[in-house]
Amino acid sequence: MSTDANAKKEKIKGYIRELAGRRQNVTLTEIEWVVNQLKGHCTVSVVANDHQRVYSIDGLRFGVCTHRSGGKQIKAVYVKEFLRVMSETGWYED
Repeated sequence: MSTDANAKKEKIKGYIRELAGRRQNVTLTEIEWVVNQLKGHCTVSVVANDHQRVYSIDGLRFGVCTHRSGGKQIKAVYVKEFLRVMSETGWYED
């Protein structure tokens, strides 16, 4: 694997660690950034409607409810599920 590919993977992992450090203050845009970056490394699919998004990363799923009044932050329970999938796919170590 090239040095550039390794650097990109480390950047993704670092960003996931950053999100894990502020689970109460994560936006859907930040989750989507990670998912988009993983498309070059994993099998990724997204099903979305007006109220939620369901992501599949290498066959493991997590969802995010997007129908929330107030701030742009998503609930910590959705961040927890995102981190579970990232851990199970080797992108995050708790």
